[in-house]
Amino acid sequence: MKVLTVSGSPHFHADHSVSRIMYGVVFSLIPAMLVSFYFFGLAAILVTLTAVVSCMAFEFLIQKYLIRGPMTIFDGSAIITGVLLAFNVPANLPLGIVVIGAAVAIGMGKMTFGGLGKNPFNPALVGRVFLMISFPVQMTTYPEPSAFSTRLADAVTGPTPLTFLKGGVDQGEKVSELMPQIPDYANMMLGNMGGSVGEVSALAIILGGLYMLARRIISWHIPVSYLGTAAILSAIFWMVNPEVYPDPLFHLMAGGLMLGAIYMATDYATSPMSKTGMIIFGIGCGLLTVIIRLFGAYPEGVAFSILIMNAFVPLINRGFKPKRFGEEIKNG
Repeated sequence: MKVLTVSGSPHFHADHSVSRIMYGVVFSLIPAMLVSFYFFGLAAILVTLTAVVSCMAFEFLIQKYLIRGPMTIFDGSAIITGVLLAFNVPANLPLGIVVIGAAVAIGMGKMTFGGLGKNPFNPALVGRVFLMISFPVQMTTYPEPSAFSTRLADAVTGPTPLTFLKGGVDQGEKVSELMPQIPDYANMMLGNMGGSVGEVSALAIILGGLYMLARRIISWHIPVSYLGTAAILSAIFWMVNPEVYPDPLFHLMAGGLMLGAIYMATDYATSPMSKTGMIIFGIGCGLLTVIIRLFGAYPEGVAFSILIMNAFVPLINRGFKPKRFGEEIKNG
């Protein structure tokens, strides 16, 4: 008797495998990784290595002693979780805290639900949000960029553009007075600004995204709908009052919006299956991100927005199921 095995996503009906897709994502992250190493130096290298090794180690230990299933630490998914976790924390974050974040990302965000493809929430963002709540001071203390830096804990720190602008506006200052005090858009595009390890260079992230689009690792639906919604909504507020709300280009390049839209929101296991569902998911992420940034307590809203929309994915999938092959179309 033949047994039909039903496994968790991702499922591929092409010349792809899970490992090939995962390592393709890892390869696409190299430009952003190199930029982070350039501007944050040895500290960024240590944070990234610690996060990757810790994620692989925790996945190995959980599979060997708790789940006792087949080993998957070399399929690339644990490496991606580690890199993205590192990309979402400051370069000067104590390495012990990075290890805690990896334990939460893999243990709570991924393996608790059965491993790759069964997790409802993006594991790296689960780790980031846990660290934000548990270690708010360390997670909001960012080193200033310095090319080929060898500094570690004693690095000069400063606010990110998002934090600086939101803090100034909350104090009654005007956007036009604050903008000259932060890096210009050219520097923000290249990554010469404060921020988490892998989110600073919009250009490097876009290059990685274009590579994944060319390789058909991701589709355009979520990134375009996410970024487009954020741009349109922030543009509306900016046109209403440009002295209180920054322009849409600032929102697109500051913080983790590019990283979230291209890498975290497009996660196979935690995003909708249909193209219509993907667009709805992206629109929801864009709306929530701008609302949190402009009216919430946090200057950044990407992680919370994606996790909230992750929770709606089963509902979106139920409402926008792709038509099954051979399904009769009913009229009336």
